[in-house]
Amino acid sequence: MKISLGAETLAAPTPAWLVGSYDAAGAPNIMTIAWGGICCSKPPCLAVSLRAATHTHGAIMARRAFTVSIPSVAQAAATDYAGMVSGKNTDKFAALGLTAVKSELVDAPYVGECPLIVECAVLHVFELGLHTQFVGEIKDVKADAAILDEKGHVDPQKARFFTYIPGARRYVALGADIGQGFSIGKAAVAG
Repeated sequence: MKISLGAETLAAPTPAWLVGSYDAAGAPNIMTIAWGGICCSKPPCLAVSLRAATHTHGAIMARRAFTVSIPSVAQAAATDYAGMVSGKNTDKFAALGLTAVKSELVDAPYVGECPLIVECAVLHVFELGLHTQFVGEIKDVKADAAILDEKGHVDPQKARFFTYIPGARRYVALGADIGQGFSIGKAAVAG
């Protein structure tokens, strides 16, 4: 029997991403977000949702660009910290000893230590209620060579990504590989 939990933001798991932007003074900033994901394949787009009260919101509105740095387990504590303090009052890159790398394609920085980077130019802005959704057209994806398999695809076991579980407020490392996409489903239907 299922137990009703009410209308909650519990579509678990969610990403634990670092959104990069430059503020009005040109200072690099990162913000941890959990509300985001791929939202279109042609053109390739990624969406992130932020509250208007955040320092990053104004920066993205002004610069019309953002990056998503996807951290590994090694950056879990830094990712959590980046969601606890405002870039308005804290230089998060300096506080965390992270490297702000200037994107060559969009007007936003990314975290040099993160194994996977997505660079986005704002394509659409949607006011949803408490949050604003920024749809960014993906201009490039950059990956550390160490996280790629022999075919040049991202290997999640090498990347050691993690996720966030809303409600429980927990970070969880991704686990074992369970099978090949567009393949294991064939066994789901007898015949």
